[in-house]
Amino acid sequence: MKNKTILVVEDNPQDEMLMLRALRKANVANRIEIVRDGQQALDYLFCEGEFAGRDPKDLPAVVALDIGLPRLSGLEVLERLRAEPRTAVLPVVILTSSDEERDRLKSYQNGANSFVRKPVAFAEFAETVVRLGFYWLATNDPPID
Repeated sequence: MKNKTILVVEDNPQDEMLMLRALRKANVANRIEIVRDGQQALDYLFCEGEFAGRDPKDLPAVVALDIGLPRLSGLEVLERLRAEPRTAVLPVVILTSSDEERDRLKSYQNGANSFVRKPVAFAEFAETVVRLGFYWLATNDPPID
């Protein structure tokens, strides 16, 4: 079985570190790719720019996407993903500190598979990340391989 990749789109170094720490602590062995802004996420997924040599068939199993990103917002990234046939059904989890109702609504309107608020406490944040990882990597049956 192919090792499924998690793409984390996160501009906050502390949240990135906490996510990686939580996944390692839970023995999640999947490859984790990190990009730090919206444009870099699109470049990774569409194999452009610094990722031009990446295999376009190697899509991640799930994208953990923050909303408040530099260059392009997470919502703009999500819109672009859903507009492209190759990424239209790629599982995307919005993982954000936003508690704005409009962000949640817009995320689902743009095709997010899930909207999760980042808990403030590390223990809760770690548990949330681990649950998301296990669900999207082990439980969920994705529409694409």
